[in-house]
Amino acid sequence: MTQNATAANGLAIADRRFSSRLLLGTAGYPNQQVMLDSLTAAEPALVTVSIRRISLEAYAESVVDLLGGRYPLLPNTAGCATVRDAVLTAQLAREALRTRWVKLELIGDRETLYPDVEQLLRATEELVKDGFTVLPYCNDDPVTCRKLADLGAAAVMPLGSPIGTGLGIINPYAIERICVTSPVPVILDAGIGTASDAVQAMELGCDGVLLNTAVAKAHDPRRMAAAMRLAVQAGRAARLAGRIPKRSQAEPSSPQLGLVGG
Repeated sequence: MTQNATAANGLAIADRRFSSRLLLGTAGYPNQQVMLDSLTAAEPALVTVSIRRISLEAYAESVVDLLGGRYPLLPNTAGCATVRDAVLTAQLAREALRTRWVKLELIGDRETLYPDVEQLLRATEELVKDGFTVLPYCNDDPVTCRKLADLGAAAVMPLGSPIGTGLGIINPYAIERICVTSPVPVILDAGIGTASDAVQAMELGCDGVLLNTAVAKAHDPRRMAAAMRLAVQAGRAARLAGRIPKRSQAEPSSPQLGLVGG
């Protein structure tokens, strides 16, 4: 577990506590009603919105208008490729949504959508100094995660696999090492494909899971959202319970002495 892992009753990030450990995105749904139904089923702690892809005007039927009063919003800087763009986008979100929280994304490669670590570190430092609560999307590297925490990130959000691929957790060892060594909460971000991936993330020690495509592009998004809510809860419970050791040979669950005919 991370050193600042929350008590079993909720997730704590910075100065806020949430009853859920699931974070859910708002992009790619067939329509707004499906998105709303999915959010209701998921009961997420935070709902992410891409500032560069939505209108911040609170007109009827806008994402902000639909969600602003129902769920805590976590604006993100998706689509930004430079420190300047990311900082300006975060500042725009702060003014429009009245929040200092931001999910920081700085993409360095358009094919893999992997983060640009150098710029991510610079932007994190600048935004923290500007009073933001920064949750950076990063690669699955314990060293990068530790540096982000040292710069003041409120949580780290390593990828399980590239965004939107649904490949699950490609490097479980790296994610587990991040969880063991991180002084701040670890939220797995990107690559989740189905409920078992979310369970695995929590069993590895993650404090929460952020996902979007796995629900938005599912055959039945509402049902998948409910499955993800239960998966995060089950994975957390299993982590706290502790799995049995793996063995190379079978071991009977019942005693061998006293069997009939023995």
